[in-house]
Amino acid sequence: MMEVLILEIEDPGCFWVTVKGCGPYVVNEIEYKNLNAEMNQFYDKSCQDADEIKPLTLQEGQICVVFSKELKCWCRAAIKSIMSCTDHYLTECFLVDYAKYIFVKSNDIRVAVEAFMKIPYRAKQCGLYRTKPVTLHINFCEDTAKIVPAKRWDCAATQYFQSLLKATTQVKARLCAIEGNKLDVLLYVTIKNEKVCVNDDLVSKNFARFEEGKENTEHPANDRERQTSLNVESPLPLKIVNPALAFSPVLFQEKVSKYLETGEHPELIRKKILGPNFTESYCWPPIARGCDVLAISHQGNDPLLYIPPVLTFLQSESCYTSLPNRSGPLALIVCPGWKKAQLVFELLKTYSRCSRPLHPMLIIVGQNKEEARNVKIHRGCEIIVTTPYSLLRLLEHHSLLLLRLCHLIFDEIEVLFSEASEQVFTILDYYRKTVIIEERLYSPHQIVAVGTCWNKHITHLLKEFMNDPYIVITAIEEASICGNVQQVVQLCLNSERIAVLLRILDFTPNNVEKMLIFTSTINEAQMVHQVTALRSNSIFSLKIHKESKFNFEYVLEHWTKKYSSGTRVVLVLTDDCMQSLGITDATCVIHFSFPSSPRIFGQRLHNMSDNFHNGSFVDQEYTKARSVLLLTENNVCHALGVLHYLKHAEAEIPPELHDFTARVLEAEEEKKLARPLCTYLKTLGICKNRRACPDRHHINVQTDIPQNIPDKITPTPGCMTIVPLHIVSATNYFGRIVDKQKDQYAILAEEINEYFKKPNNNISVEKVEKLALYGLYEETFFHRVQVVEISPKKEEKLFFNVTIKYIDEGRMSQVESHQLLQLPARFQCLPPQAVEFIVCSVKPIDNEIEWNPRVTSHIYHKIKGKPHEAKMVLTLGNTVWVDPMVRVTRLSNLKTYVNEYNVRSEILSMGLGTDNPEHIKQLQKLCRHVKVLAHEKNLETLKVTGLRGLKLLGSASMLLKSWSPASEAPGFLLNFIYFSFYPEIKWFQNEETVTVKVKIASIADYKCKFSKEKVVFSACSGDKFYLADMELHQHILVEKSACVIKDKEAIIVLAKEKRQSWCKLLKNKNPHVSFDFEHWEDFEDKSPFPIGKKRANLHCPTVVTEELMNSSEDSGTESDD
Repeated sequence: MMEVLILEIEDPGCFWVTVKGCGPYVVNEIEYKNLNAEMNQFYDKSCQDADEIKPLTLQEGQICVVFSKELKCWCRAAIKSIMSCTDHYLTECFLVDYAKYIFVKSNDIRVAVEAFMKIPYRAKQCGLYRTKPVTLHINFCEDTAKIVPAKRWDCAATQYFQSLLKATTQVKARLCAIEGNKLDVLLYVTIKNEKVCVNDDLVSKNFARFEEGKENTEHPANDRERQTSLNVESPLPLKIVNPALAFSPVLFQEKVSKYLETGEHPELIRKKILGPNFTESYCWPPIARGCDVLAISHQGNDPLLYIPPVLTFLQSESCYTSLPNRSGPLALIVCPGWKKAQLVFELLKTYSRCSRPLHPMLIIVGQNKEEARNVKIHRGCEIIVTTPYSLLRLLEHHSLLLLRLCHLIFDEIEVLFSEASEQVFTILDYYRKTVIIEERLYSPHQIVAVGTCWNKHITHLLKEFMNDPYIVITAIEEASICGNVQQVVQLCLNSERIAVLLRILDFTPNNVEKMLIFTSTINEAQMVHQVTALRSNSIFSLKIHKESKFNFEYVLEHWTKKYSSGTRVVLVLTDDCMQSLGITDATCVIHFSFPSSPRIFGQRLHNMSDNFHNGSFVDQEYTKARSVLLLTENNVCHALGVLHYLKHAEAEIPPELHDFTARVLEAEEEKKLARPLCTYLKTLGICKNRRACPDRHHINVQTDIPQNIPDKITPTPGCMTIVPLHIVSATNYFGRIVDKQKDQYAILAEEINEYFKKPNNNISVEKVEKLALYGLYEETFFHRVQVVEISPKKEEKLFFNVTIKYIDEGRMSQVESHQLLQLPARFQCLPPQAVEFIVCSVKPIDNEIEWNPRVTSHIYHKIKGKPHEAKMVLTLGNTVWVDPMVRVTRLSNLKTYVNEYNVRSEILSMGLGTDNPEHIKQLQKLCRHVKVLAHEKNLETLKVTGLRGLKLLGSASMLLKSWSPASEAPGFLLNFIYFSFYPEIKWFQNEETVTVKVKIASIADYKCKFSKEKVVFSACSGDKFYLADMELHQHILVEKSACVIKDKEAIIVLAKEKRQSWCKLLKNKNPHVSFDFEHWEDFEDKSPFPIGKKRANLHCPTVVTEELMNSSEDSGTESDD
C-alpha cells in the first residue's frame, strides 16, 4: 500500500498522483528538489549557448526540458502536440513531474540531458482498477431507463470522485496492474476517520461497474521460443519491476525504437531475425533506455539478448557529451572466456556495420606484463570485449582506460561468478569509483548482467552496484531459487506416497497455508482428495481436474476466502488445470506425481510466485514458500537432475539421495565404456562437466589395455623420438614414434610411393567399404587411409563423399570416393603408426579449458613435422603423455647437440599457459580404481614398480597390439603403464585359516577382492600406490574370508576350502612374500615346514625350502627402492 498525493484529476479513469514517504520504489521529495535545483542551474548557465542544447527536430512524444512561467523553473516535459503559427511553432507540453499542460514556443525547448532523466517522473498516471464508466440509457419508446456500460465517464461521476478526494485526509493506493503507462490501482480514502475504497464506492452508487478480469494470454513471441527450446519457460516471466519505471523517459513514449520493434536493421533481416523473442521482448526496451538490467533465462547465454539494444543506445552521441574528451570505451563487455569473447566480438562487428562507427576491440591479455603494457586502444574504439582476468591485467598498466565507460555488461554472469567472483567484484568496484566523479554526473551509468542460472553473488550485485534494476526471470525454477523457495525432496516407495503425504499434513501451520497437491491422473486426484478431506478439521480440501471444469468458480471462490490462522487450504489438481485457475498465492506445492517435464515443474512453482521472497530489495516479513517433491523408484532416471537442482538451490540433500545418485553416476559411466576417454580428462586431468560430457571418465581395461599381447617389443620406456604430424591443440598432437635403428614406416612409405608412381597401379576403388584401407594421393605423397564413414546418399550419386582417417598421421578428412586407390595387401601389414601425444603438466590460464588459438598456432608452426626427443610419463591405449618434449639440434661444426626449445617451456613463455601439477596425479588416481578382477591376466604383465628408472615386472612396457585393418578400433595400441609398488607380505596358518599380513604404513584407501583362487589387494599410502595380485596355492572360501586394517598393516584372513596345511601361499614364487616366523611355535606340530623329526611328514619339502630360501634373500630389501 502506497500513500499518494493527488496532483490532477481528469476522471476516475485518468488522474495523476505522486508517491509520498520513502520505500523501495519511492523517490524522496528531496531528490526531486535537488534535481530541480541542478536542472535550473544547468539550463540557466546554458542560456548563452542555447543553440547547442536546442533539439534539431521536434516530434510528438519527445521528452524535453521547458521553462514554466507559473512554476518559475525548468521542468521535464513531453511534447503532446505541435501547432504551426505565422513565425514559429507552438507546442503543447505536459510537465511530467507536475501533471500540468503548458504551451511553449519551439525556440524555448531544450534537449533533455540524460543525467536529468535518471529519476522517474514524479507524476504517475493512474486509473481505478477494473472500474469502468456507466451511463443512464433512456428508451423513450418503451418508457424505460437502465444503467449500461459507457465509453466515457459521466460528469456526475467525475464530480463525485473529485469531491471524495477533496474531503479526504489521507489517500492510499494499492497497485494491481500496469497497463501501458498507467497504473491500475485500488484507491482508499480516509474521511472522518472512516476508510473507504473508492472503487467499491463508485460501483455501489451506480457511478461505475466492475469489469471481470480477462484470461491471460501468452506473448505471441513465446511461440517461436517454445518451438526452438525444450527449456522451462513460464507463460509470463517473473518480473520484479519498479512501478516507477513505467514512467521513465522512454517508456512514456509509447513506441519502442524502430530499430528494435520492426526489425528493419539490415543485418537482423539478413539473419532472419524479424523481432525480439519472448525473453528479448522484456529485456531489449529497458536496456535500450539505459536502465540497469538483470536477465535470467534459458537463452541467457545468447549475446543477442543485449547487443541490439546496446547498439541502439550507443547511436545517441548526445548522451555522451559530458564525458572527458579522451580515448576509451563507452561500453565494456566482460565474457567468461576467450571463446565466448570471440563470438561476441564477431557479432558486434556484424551488427554494427549499419550504425555509426564504433570500432569494437577484442582484448585477451596473458600473464606477460610486457604484452599488457603494449596494448594500444584504437582511435574511436567505443566497445571493448574482454575477460575479467585480461581486464584486470590491462588496468594495471592502463589505469585511465575506463574513464569514459558508461555501459558495463556481464555475459553469462553465473559462470563469471562461479569461476572469477573476486575479479568481477574488483571490476565493479573500479567502475563504481569511476562513475561517481563529478565530471560523470550527467553521463549514462548502466550495468547489464545476463545468464542462464541464478547465483548467490547476484544478490550482492543487485544491492550494492545496480541502481533500481529491471529484473527479468523467465526460467521459473531459477526464479524460485531467487525467491528463496524451500526445496524439499522426500525419497519413498511409490506405495508409500500417501503415508508420506499424511506426515506432511500432520504439521499444523501457524498462519493460513494454501497448499497445492499435483497429481498425474484423475484417479490419483480423487484418492488424494479423499485422504486429505478426512484428515483433520483444520484442513479445507478442494479438488479440480479436467472432467470437473464446472467447479472452477467454486474452487476459486473458496481458495480466495479469508481463513483463520492455523487453517490449511488444500487443492488437489492435475497439471492441465493450472492455466485456467491462474493461482499465484500458494504457499506450498507438493509434487505427489513427479512432473512430466522441466516446463511442468516450472509452471507448478509459478503458482507460488506471490510468495517468492524479494530479498534483493525489501527486508520484510514474508511467508516462505515450500516445494516438496516425492521421488520414488518410478522416477530414478531423474535422480541426477534432482540432485543437481538441489545443489544449485543450496538445499538440504537427503543422504539416501547422495548414495543413490553415486550409484547412478557409476552406472552412467558404465554405459560410456565404448566411448573414447574424455579429451579434457586427458589434456587437463579434469572434466568440469562430467554430467553432460558424452565421453567416459574411467579406464576401460578392454580399450586402454591391449589384449593378446605379442612378444615383439617396441622401444622401451624413457626417451624416444617422436614426429608430430597433426596438431590438435597446443598440447595435443598426433604423430609417429621413430625407430632410430630401423624405421619400418619410412621403408614402407618409400615402397608405397614407388608403387603408385607407376600409372598402371593407380586403380580407383569401385566399391568403397567402411573400415577398409586404401591409398590416397595428396600433395606429391601417397598416404594410407581408412574409411570411417560413407555418405548415406551414395546411391543417388556416381561420386560421393567419404570420411577418412590417415592411419599414419591421425588426422581426419573428407574426400570424394573416386580419389581412393586400391592398396595392395603387403602395404597393409604394418599397423597404423599414428599415436596421440599429450604434453603434461601445463594448462591454459584463467581457468580456461581450451587453448587460445594464438598458442596453438605458435606451437603448430614450431613443431609440425620436426623430430623431437620426448620422455614418456604414462600411456593409455593409443595415447602417450610426455614430459619433457624437446627439439634437439645438432651443431655440425662442434659435433654436439643442443636443446633448441622445450615445448612446455615455450607454451609457458607466451603467458597464456600455467603449471598443472595435478595433471598426471589425477590420471594416476584414475588408474588406481581400475577394476582388476575381470582382467587379471592382462594386469599381471603391466605392473611397473616405479616411475623413474624402476625395474619392470613382466615383459616390456610398450607392446604391439595384434591388429587387423577391418577392426572397429584400429591403431598402434600402446600398453597401459600402471605405476604401482608390490608391498611386503608375511603369512602364517592354522588348521582352518591362512593369515596374510600386508605391511604398508599409513593406509589411506584400500580394496581387497576375493575369488576362489585369487586375492587382489590394493591400497594408497602417501603418493604411492600398492598392488598385490596373489594367485593362491590352494582354494579358499570367499564368503568367510575378510580383510581388516590394523596399525601399520592390513590383515587378510583366508578361510581354507579344505582342512589341510599349505606348503606355500602362492602358486608362483614372489620375492616380496615370506613366511612369518614369529608365529612358528603356534602351530609347530602341524607345520609342513622341515623341523627335526617332522621332516618325513612334509607335503612338499623341496618347494617350501626353495621358497624360504628365495624369501630370505629378498625380504630385506625395500620394494619401492
